Amino acid sequence: MAEPAEPQFFPPPPPPQPKSRNTTRIVLIVVAIVVAVCCVGGAGLGFLLFRSVSEAVGPARDAGTRYVADLDAGNWSAANAQTCAATRRLMTEQEFVAGQEAGPKATGYELTGTNVGNYNGRQTATITIEVSYPGGDVRTVQIPMVHEGGQWRPCP
Repeated sequence: MAEPAEPQFFPPPPPPQPKSRNTTRIVLIVVAIVVAVCCVGGAGLGFLLFRSVSEAVGPARDAGTRYVADLDAGNWSAANAQTCAATRRLMTEQEFVAGQEAGPKATGYELTGTNVGNYNGRQTATITIEVSYPGGDVRTVQIPMVHEGGQWRPCP
């Protein structure tokens, strides 16, 4: 009789390879770098935009603040000296002072806004002032500004 054949044993198949986490890690690192670059770039552009707007508005706002401070203090001669050449040609200092003293007496002046623009390569600015009167009345006045001799001047 023939001897039974020895059973053949095959080695078990190798265990399945675990999924590589390197691909996931690389994708996450790339995404993190892209997000970081976007955030830093956005913050940098925001800062540059803020700085350029501040540099454009700052001098006009400062000139408006000085003008309003002189009006608020009743220093009419100093306020007149800050106005543009066209306003000073239209009226003398005495006429400016007389006009300020003749009108209704304001109880306060406050600069509430400054707008600077560029129109066909020419810079323009406007200041907004709130003028308070007795009895609580408040009037909003917008005064154009002109850039003369390297500085902003109110041109009412």
